[in-house]
Amino acid sequence: MPLSRSLLSRRFSISFRDQGGKTAPEADSHQPPPPTTKMMLPPPAAGSSWSGMLPELLGEIIRRVEDSEDQWPHRRDVVSCACVSKKWREIAQEMVRSPVNSGKITFPSCLKLPGPREFSNQCLIKRNKKTSTFYLYLALTPSFTDKGKFLLAARRFRTGAYTEYIISLDADDFSQGSNAYVGKLRSDFLGTNFTVYDSQPPHNGAKPSNGKASRRFASKQISPQVPAGNFEVGHVSYKFNLLKSRGPRRMISTLRCPSSSPPPPSADQNPCGVVTKMMKKPNKDGSGLTILKNKAPRWHEHLQCWCLNFHGRVTVASVKNFQLAATVDQSQPGGKGDEETVLLQFGKVGDDTFTMDYRQPLSAFQAFAICLTSFGTKLACE
Repeated sequence: MPLSRSLLSRRFSISFRDQGGKTAPEADSHQPPPPTTKMMLPPPAAGSSWSGMLPELLGEIIRRVEDSEDQWPHRRDVVSCACVSKKWREIAQEMVRSPVNSGKITFPSCLKLPGPREFSNQCLIKRNKKTSTFYLYLALTPSFTDKGKFLLAARRFRTGAYTEYIISLDADDFSQGSNAYVGKLRSDFLGTNFTVYDSQPPHNGAKPSNGKASRRFASKQISPQVPAGNFEVGHVSYKFNLLKSRGPRRMISTLRCPSSSPPPPSADQNPCGVVTKMMKKPNKDGSGLTILKNKAPRWHEHLQCWCLNFHGRVTVASVKNFQLAATVDQSQPGGKGDEETVLLQFGKVGDDTFTMDYRQPLSAFQAFAICLTSFGTKLACE
């Protein structure tokens, strides 16, 4: 073989290997290589090209997904974006607006944030009498038969003279030592006084309540950075009706509601900081608390029953039905509540189906806990 042809053959084989097995025309050695998309993007991190996307481009993608997917089940795409990597999760948390402004429930932490300011989040509660379990769903349609998006579950346990409702993110796991544990509701012997407990501290310096449940957390700590246990965040009490006078139940609720103001910058260092640092620490005189009372119904002579205007969200008469308005509301200027604005309403629409509509300053967790107090017989109040 002539020498010139041998050199040309070797030059072609080297060029072929440089192209990774792809046939391409040889480039002139004096011309710069053509620009490619790989040269314009930063190197991928930890072997993942998705986490190496430009922050501006990634933020625009998540923003468009956030704007377009406003309801479940399509809203799961926003959660999927947050699960790609740590970088995606941080940008997704920045793009997703608070439920106070958008009314959208996206992440589990949204269940402990205030509800919408201008309208109510409409939910459904399904009851299973055989297992004493209650399921909370976010209503996606006006129909009462559609389950909607699952949010929380609670199961009733009797421990001696007390009754407890364990609230969990998992409909099948009600252990107080699991990561799904959200909080609990505990009643006294008569079932007229209830205490609401949160699994996370409501403010810095909060101390967990003393009890067997708190001691169980010590051996199964959920997060070393966040103290776990049972922290008192509210009380619900029903007034006695010893004279058996005609009328519905009368109830009052005192809660430490989460603030609607944005959390401090240090909250980003704590995965639960968005929740734990948005609770107002009550003053010694109780001025940091929100007080709710049920609206008094009127007696309807023609129907011979007590009536409240539920705007079509309640269809079955029941002693469990109620509407709560604030006499003291820390989310309003001066802390004065609007007794005409219903912040939480609960009512029956079927044998084991109930509606729950809540708004600011209540969170979904607090509203669910208050509604659970309505179940069960209260001989001293009826």
